[in-house]
Amino acid sequence: MGLTKSHIFTEDQNTLADIFRTLAHPGRIAILQHISKQQGCICNDIVEEIGLAQPTISQHLKELKHMGLIEGEISGKKVCYCINTARWTEIQALINNFLLRTESNCC
Repeated sequence: MGLTKSHIFTEDQNTLADIFRTLAHPGRIAILQHISKQQGCICNDIVEEIGLAQPTISQHLKELKHMGLIEGEISGKKVCYCINTARWTEIQALINNFLLRTESNCC
């Protein structure tokens, strides 16, 4: 979506597009699933668990953090990540609202 055309869509439509764009990579889905299964913040085991290179994981974490899906806490030279439950709930409501209000009308 071009920057010049985003103004013709609602805020919710633009927000949903950003959310779906962030979730569109299977590596990010795998990272979210891994983080969500942990009892607390996790630091270094994401690379070992997911199997992608450290720079790739870092880029995915940056995107997930930018969308607010995860939070990071700096502990020395490490950053520990966990699910941002407040933002997760907001995004879940937006997606549910979108799915529930979209009518199905097959030919």
